[in-house]
Amino acid sequence: MTDQSPSRIAPELFRAVLGRFASGVTVVTTVDDEGRPHGMTVSAFSSLSLVPPLVLVCIGRDATLAPLLATRERMAVNLLALSQRELSQRFASKVPDRFDGVAHRIEEPGVPVLEGALGWLGCRIVARHPAGDHVIYVGEVATAGTAEGEPLAYYRGAYASVVSAPPTR
Repeated sequence: MTDQSPSRIAPELFRAVLGRFASGVTVVTTVDDEGRPHGMTVSAFSSLSLVPPLVLVCIGRDATLAPLLATRERMAVNLLALSQRELSQRFASKVPDRFDGVAHRIEEPGVPVLEGALGWLGCRIVARHPAGDHVIYVGEVATAGTAEGEPLAYYRGAYASVVSAPPTR
C-alpha cells in the first residue's frame, strides 16, 4: 500500500534542497504556424534514453512557451555556453520577441538553433506527461551538433561556471 497523503515538506525547504543541485542551462525553442521562432530558458532538462535517443524537458504550465509546445511536433534544446549568460536572461524574461536580434539558424527537423550554443538537439516531441504544475515533454533526438567551450551552470539561484578536467580516455 502506498502513502497517498500530501507532501509534508515545506515548499521553501524543497526549493532550498533542489537549489543545491547544479544544473546546466538550456534554451528550448520551437516555431509557430508562421515559422516564427520562440523559446525560453529551461534548467529542468535531462537525457532519458540512449536507444532510442530520448531527452526530456519540464515546462511550467504557466510558462510563456507552454501553449505553443502543447501543439508543436518539434523542439530544440540548446545547451548554453558560459559566455551566453545574457542570452539565458533574455530567454527567461518577459521580452515579447526574445529572438529579436539573436543570431540563430533553422536546423532539421525545422527547429531554431542558437549560434554559439555548446550543443543542440533537434527533437520530435513523442510524449507529454502532466506532472504537478509542469508538463514533461519527451523528445526523440533526430539531429544534433556540438561546439567547444565551457558550460553555463545554475546553482543556488545564480549562474555559475563549471571547472572541468580534461577528458579521460
